[in-house]
Amino acid sequence: MKVLIVDDDEYIRRLVRTLLEAEGLECHEAEDGFEALSAAREIHPDIMILDVMLPGLDGYKICRMLKYDENYSDIHIIMVTSRSKAMDKETGYFTGADLYLTKPFRHEELVDAVRQLTGSSTLTRQTI
Repeated sequence: MKVLIVDDDEYIRRLVRTLLEAEGLECHEAEDGFEALSAAREIHPDIMILDVMLPGLDGYKICRMLKYDENYSDIHIIMVTSRSKAMDKETGYFTGADLYLTKPFRHEELVDAVRQLTGSSTLTRQTI
């Protein structure tokens, strides 16, 4: 299963990558909105972990562009952002996000969100 982690903060990307690779997931990264959209179209991830506030295109625009394109609408999108107002969350869901988590998040919360979207109670480690 492929995951695209999109955040302009390298520390956050590495943290999320470490968590998800430990669960056996193949992870890719992008640090800005344009790179994220390009990577999503190229690798077609199963799940995208998407920050809202990004250089270039913001996460809401990326989400809307992917979810309303029949070629990419099947990508599960988890928005992970510091924007925690009800209006921000509403906008996230309106643009097509499957889940919306606010920073700071508990590690287990993110892994559980991925499990929820994949329909897996446990992700299994892959041998490479």
